Formats: sequence, C-alpha cells, structure tokens
Amino acid sequence: MGALDKKSEQIYFWLRSYIDENKFANNSKLPSENVISHRLSVSRETVRAALARLSEEGLIYKVKGSGTYINKEVALTKELGGNGGIIKVGLILQGQDTNANSALIEGIRSVLLADKVDLRIFLTDNKFSNERRCLQTVVHQDFQGFIVDGVKASLMNPNLDCYMQIYQKGIPVIFYNNYYKELGYPKVTINDKQCADRLLGLLIKAGHRHIAGIFIYDNYQSIEKFQGMAAALKRHGVEFQDDYIKWCVSNEAHDDKFAHSIKKFLKGIPKCSAIVCCNHMIYRLVRQVLKEQGKRMPEDYSIVCFDYSRNNWEEEGITCSIHQGYLIGREVAARLLKMIERKECKGQGYSCVMPPKIHIGNSIRQIEKQR
Repeated sequence: MGALDKKSEQIYFWLRSYIDENKFANNSKLPSENVISHRLSVSRETVRAALARLSEEGLIYKVKGSGTYINKEVALTKELGGNGGIIKVGLILQGQDTNANSALIEGIRSVLLADKVDLRIFLTDNKFSNERRCLQTVVHQDFQGFIVDGVKASLMNPNLDCYMQIYQKGIPVIFYNNYYKELGYPKVTINDKQCADRLLGLLIKAGHRHIAGIFIYDNYQSIEKFQGMAAALKRHGVEFQDDYIKWCVSNEAHDDKFAHSIKKFLKGIPKCSAIVCCNHMIYRLVRQVLKEQGKRMPEDYSIVCFDYSRNNWEEEGITCSIHQGYLIGREVAARLLKMIERKECKGQGYSCVMPPKIHIGNSIRQIEKQR
C-alpha cells in the first residue's frame, strides 16, 4: 500500500471518520469526489488518492453510474485507524484547516510513537452533531486518553454530558486551541491577547487608526483575538469603532461566498486603512476580495493575520502570527502521556499557554511619520 502525502492522509482520515459514523446507519453512500474536494478545499487528485487507499483496504466499493459506497461488512469488523499500539489515544479534530491539522498530527506522532501508542483520528467538521456521534462511538471503547479541539467553543455545547461520561470513566482529556470553559480539563493554547497586542501595535506604530477586524463569533480562539484587539486599541489610545468589526460563523470562513460579504463590509468603511484577519482562511478571502477590486497589499490596505497556517509566510510577505501546529501537537501529546501515566483525568497543572511567534513581513504601510 503506497504512502499518502499529508493532504491525502487528512482526507483519508476524514473519510474513515465518515465511514465509522455511518456504518450503523441506513446511509451507505459516500459524498462525491466533487463534494469532498469543495468541502475540504483540496484537489480531486488528493481525494482520489485517499479513496484509492480505502478501496485497497476493502472499506469502499464503486458502483458504475451510481457512486461510491461503504462496505459495511468490512467496516463493522474493522475499527477506525489503529496500528496495534499499547496505549489507545483518540484525537478529535475540527478538520477544516488541512495545513494546520497536518502539522499538529506530525507533532503529536513525534511524541506518541507508533510502536507504543495507537492514535485514532476523528473529525467533527466543527459540527456538534458530528462531535456527539464521535463521542458516543468511542466512549464505550478502551481509550486511555483524548486530545480535543472543541466545536463552536464560544457557544454552550450540547455534548457536555458525553464528556461527563468520559470523566466518570476516569479517562484523561486535554484540549488545544478551542476548549469548553464549563469543563475543568487542561488545555494548550496560544496567548492570543498578547499576539493581538503585538500585531495591533505594529499597525498603530505605522500610523493606522481606522483598523478593521474580521472574527468568528462561535470560535473561542477568535473571541480571545477580538478581545485582544479591543484591549490593544484602548492601550494605544485608538478609538474602538463597532462598524469596523465584521463577525461570521465558522462555516462562512471556509466558504468563498463569504467574500461578497467582506466586499460590502469594506465598502461601508471607506476610511479603513488596515485589516486584521483572525486566521488564514479569512486572510485568503480578504486577498481574494482585494484582487477582484484591483486593490493591493499594503498600498491600499495593510493586513495582519493570526495563525497563518501555511509555510509560505516569507514568500507571502504577510505580517502574522505563525501557526505553531507542530509544537502544539508535541505539548498536548506529552502532557496527555503524563496524565495517563499518573492516572489523572483533570487538573490545570497540565495546561500551557504558549507565547505567539510573530513574523514581520512587508504587509504594513507606513502612513505617517513615527512620533
């Protein structure tokens, strides 16, 4: 069986999760190649490579003129993932940013070695219903620990009862990025408020006073970035302007249609000289809008970006915080291992707040002399 590249491997695990969630249901048909490609923002060739591996494993089969189906007989006798390791750990991903996920998984696997740990990967697609199906699937299996990126974590989560079941079984859980405040589990996060202060400080130092921000309101990370922006403006004596903040939901950040909404937003704030993007997906949409309008960075708009998850920040010239997926992966894995060894399923002593890593590019224009 040939090895998959990182993106194809992500699609493979997404499909394995889909199969695992549907193997008991009436639904047995996989989404089409086009649907998967569009939903996960990858090429059809990447999807085909993942499907080919599933076909080799006997988990799917094609019906000419009809589509691709789950081979339920095989799926029901084969657990998701698995490599025969001693410790079984579940990794519950949102799964929407393949670049960030690939780096995170690489970091986790550098600590949870394949000959000692059986790492099972589940993807929620940032949906409560998927998270619930995932948790209900694994709660009665023999997992020793879980690593989780929370779903729409700024909202009240309807699946807290599932996490309570896991807690009652004494299974350690550690969150990264997005976490549920209602639970007492440890977490590994980036200091997004400090990051906002540094990025906003660079814009303000360059003379910018009319600064727009685009944030995701159902993402706890994004809320903290917004709070950091508001605090930074106040600290530097710059007026906070409500009209200069654009909110969206998580799914919109992955939808090219949201670009039209960004276009209208920028048109409504003509004095705006700088834009703060809460993540790489929002940044991509902003650049798309500027390109369509014949605008340039930084000549027309200065831009900064949180959590730039591709590895071409120097080539892109973007001033940003670099997404530290690999290091986050190592931190959550090492801390979860200690929890498993010590048989502790909670405890903030295992939490970690990592400092941001800032790259200063050429995306900020000086608009007045430094005072």
